[in-house]
Amino acid sequence: MALTDTPVRLGVQIAPQHSSYATIRDAVARLEDMGVDVLFNWDHFYPLSGEPDGLHFEAWTMLSAWAEQTERVEFGCLVNCNSYRNADLQADMARTVDHISARGGEGRFIFGTGSGWFERDYDEYGYEFGTAGARLDALADALPRIERRWEKLNPAPTREIPVLIGGAGEKKTLRIVARHADIWHSFVSPEELVHKLAVIDRWAETDGGDASGLVISNELKGRDEGDAQALFDAGVRLFTLGITGPDLDFDAVARWIAWRDARNGRAS
Repeated sequence: MALTDTPVRLGVQIAPQHSSYATIRDAVARLEDMGVDVLFNWDHFYPLSGEPDGLHFEAWTMLSAWAEQTERVEFGCLVNCNSYRNADLQADMARTVDHISARGGEGRFIFGTGSGWFERDYDEYGYEFGTAGARLDALADALPRIERRWEKLNPAPTREIPVLIGGAGEKKTLRIVARHADIWHSFVSPEELVHKLAVIDRWAETDGGDASGLVISNELKGRDEGDAQALFDAGVRLFTLGITGPDLDFDAVARWIAWRDARNGRAS
């Protein structure tokens, strides 16, 4: 069973494409002021839509800036590509961003990660693309290294950094989710979620894990309030909304903030 005894939260993914960094910086400030709960970017090197060679920025250096700029929101990649960086380095980067965001207390960084899929990134930057299965195996090998490195670092992370894993494949991805994730993100339908959560529970039982604290995350773009309610009923508690330049849609964000607040019984 997923964790459902928790408030609905809204995460907004600002696609780091087709906008100047000044525009992205201003969007971060505006979205935090609007009351979103989590801010995400993505870990790619080229746009995923629109002009293929349009404006684009790297993820992790941007996250360091967000850590310093923001005061309240949690933030991270949706998702980091495991292929692009050594596992121990990823752990150290995550720990450092965690501390930058802490402001004397606990950090606000979420370590969202996945196996990678965008072949152009690999080709242009000199990484071996390989097969989907091999990339998932590499992610399965990396996560224990990341967790061990967090235990060795001095100073240690300010908190147990939440791990978000994206993907829905039942043979490998959901087994990794059952072993390592605090948050599972996907784009699957409400009807599919019931089955996928049962798969996660079976993998947890097989490997001696516990998925009872798993937070379920899903995307709102292209969906309406009825879809969102069905996802909620299926167990989703973190809803994400992707926005992209050159015209960032803050009106859509405001609508979903109002829905979140109504769902949580709060005034808008």
